[in-house]
Formats: sequence, C-alpha cells, structure tokens
Amino acid sequence: MRISSQILNVAYVATLTILAYITEAAAQATTPSPVAPPPSARRDGQHDFDFEIGSWKTHLKRLLHPLAGSTTWAEYDGITTVRKVWNGRANLVELEVDGPKGHIEALSLRLYDPESHQWSLNFANSAAGSMATPSVGEFRNGRGEFVDQEAFGPRMILVRFVISNISSTSCHFEQSYSDDGGKTWELNWIADDTLMRDATSKID
Repeated sequence: MRISSQILNVAYVATLTILAYITEAAAQATTPSPVAPPPSARRDGQHDFDFEIGSWKTHLKRLLHPLAGSTTWAEYDGITTVRKVWNGRANLVELEVDGPKGHIEALSLRLYDPESHQWSLNFANSAAGSMATPSVGEFRNGRGEFVDQEAFGPRMILVRFVISNISSTSCHFEQSYSDDGGKTWELNWIADDTLMRDATSKID
C-alpha cells in the first residue's frame, strides 16, 4: 500500500510539471514578438526637400585626391538651382561652379519611395555623362543621411552624403568615403549654400 501511494505521488507531481510546461509554452506561443513598424506607420518624408526649392549661392570645397593621404583641397563658387518635381516627391538639382581647378557642372535627381519612406540621390556630372550609384537614406531630426557602396579604383568603398544645419536661408552638405567598412571616414566634399533673395529664387 505504501509503494502504491509513492507511485501515485510521483505521477501526480510529474503531471503537474508537464501541465506547467505546456501552459508556459502556450503562453510564449501566443505572445507576439516585437516587430518593426509597418511602412504606413513610418514618417512621411515626401516633402523633406521642400526647404531647398529655389536658387542658392554655393561655396564648394573638393578634396583633390581622396583616400590617398592628400590634404589638398580645391575651392569653387557658383549657383545651385533646385526644382520641384511630382509635387515634391522628386526634385532636380543643377550645380554649376567655377574655381582655380576648373568648371564643374553636375546634377542630382532625388526620388522619394513612398513604400520604404526613403530617398535615393542620383548624381551625375557633365564630364562623365552618366548616373553614379544612388545613395539611399532619409531625414531624421532635421538631418539627412544617405549611403551607398560603389567602386573607387580597384576597390569597393562606402560613400556617405549628409545634409545638415538646415535653415530657411542656408544649408550644409558633406560627402565622405570609407574604405574600411565604415570604421573611419574621410571627408572629400563640402558645400555651403545660401539662399539667393530675388524675384526668381523660388522655383515651382
């Protein structure tokens, strides 16, 4: 009789343990895991570049030999004109500057993706006549950051383009390269724009 009671007690404890395990597993299975917010809940940034529509005086500095240990910069001055396309969901930037190192004509077609809520910046200059690899990114807290990976000589590097210090009359642009996977960055392009206050400065 004592043996039977012990067997029953062991069976009872085992049953309780199994039931507790099943209950805990079921609770874990029904608890939703954290997920990224759906695209519809993300910030709508399709008008992020509206501040820049118009004509700007541009002062540009360009590192002549990036990723070569060089500290020689060239400076240029000229005009940047930004036109709105698709009611702000795209825009076209035209840059024309001159300096001791020559003349630069460039453009950037910026396109907004309403699904990802990100912008792609598609840059070209008249010397090459073709679009470079687009940089992709977004604005956060008044700062835009856009990144891509592209060939530089025989190596693939990271390229980062940042827009900051945005006000109603000025903005700042920087481009940097990294050949070590983003551990370090070398600045190679700096531009400061000042809004031209005239009758044609704002372009629809």
